[in-house]
Amino acid sequence: MGLLTKIWNRVARARATDSGEGQARFLHDLLASTAYHGPSDDEYVEKSGQPLTVNAPKLIAFYLPQFHPIAENDSSWGEGFTEWTNTTKALPQFAGHYQPRLPGALGFYDLRLGDVQVKQAELAKLYGIGGFCYHYYWFAGRRVLNQPVEQMLANPKVDIPFCINWANESWSRKWDGHDDDVIVPYSPDPESDRRFIEDAIPFFRDPRYIRIDGKPLLMVYRAARLSDARAVIEHWRARARLEGLPGLYVVCVLSHLESAVHEYGVDAAVEFPPHGLAPINRTANYLKHNPHYSGLIANYAETVAAECVEKQDGFTRIRCVFPSWDNEARAPGRSLCFTDSTPSQYKRWLSFALTAARRNSNGPGLVFVNAWNEWAEGAYLEPDRRFGFAYLHATREALMDAAQ
Repeated sequence: MGLLTKIWNRVARARATDSGEGQARFLHDLLASTAYHGPSDDEYVEKSGQPLTVNAPKLIAFYLPQFHPIAENDSSWGEGFTEWTNTTKALPQFAGHYQPRLPGALGFYDLRLGDVQVKQAELAKLYGIGGFCYHYYWFAGRRVLNQPVEQMLANPKVDIPFCINWANESWSRKWDGHDDDVIVPYSPDPESDRRFIEDAIPFFRDPRYIRIDGKPLLMVYRAARLSDARAVIEHWRARARLEGLPGLYVVCVLSHLESAVHEYGVDAAVEFPPHGLAPINRTANYLKHNPHYSGLIANYAETVAAECVEKQDGFTRIRCVFPSWDNEARAPGRSLCFTDSTPSQYKRWLSFALTAARRNSNGPGLVFVNAWNEWAEGAYLEPDRRFGFAYLHATREALMDAAQ
């Protein structure tokens, strides 16, 4: 069923149940929210500036490699599936809902084309981003979605620092890492978990690989799922030393409300919002186009205000922010959506995170962004058709302020 058909079917239902004034208001809001979100003077920012290098905490953006077809996705979702497949199918569920999210300057790229990563690196450096953290999918020796990071490893023209984040969870059709409706399973196993380090060492040897005090930065998405986190991580450190490296700087991701970080033997833990947030449910405040919508609508500015506070932990916490978030493309009609994200509010959150990193003399001097290109989750810094380079411009400004 086409979008216009859906709209008019919904209008017909409204006519049968609503007053004339309500019909008019509904139709106005519906058409406004489903209209093309083109550039506007108060939102859209053009590309500008020279590559930014500042004395500020290093800003690392999580990077999703699922923008090229692979056999596993073809068999699960249909031939030619990539992240764009879901992204472009998203529909607005309520008045003011910014969907679909469509790319701007970089277009609907295919990561099999090497020059895409060169352009991404150039763009990120232009606005001060200090590196990419590639989500790395490894299942007992089986690599999935590995072509982009290996392609980058072989191409020195992709001139930007990088690290990897082992996504050690089952790969599910529900995009939630749970062990049901699984495409590729992950099962904690002492031998396999230890063997992962052999796959990672070639990345550590690359001169672009991010290091903390000389130690390669290794991220683990779900340390709690390792067979024995402390023993496995100690094995990794020992193996790195045998390879002539000064050890590892291991960071676990606070992806599922880990409560025992101090038990894992890691050096630090990084936030991964919206995991760990407690958003206020504002769903009742919005006019729904889909009467069956069962998602949760939160306010971005309220979330920023709640997160711009000091946090006391028994471990080294690395702050992370997102420019926006709405996973409607992956969870149609049941998304978690943070509405009214603006570049200025994002800049406020990022500025706070950068200040917190600078004040933490015992920390690694890092801040993360979720993400560079999570288009189906509405979490991306890459330019889009509505805001252009506005979020990248806000990133540059926050970094420049932090350097003063």
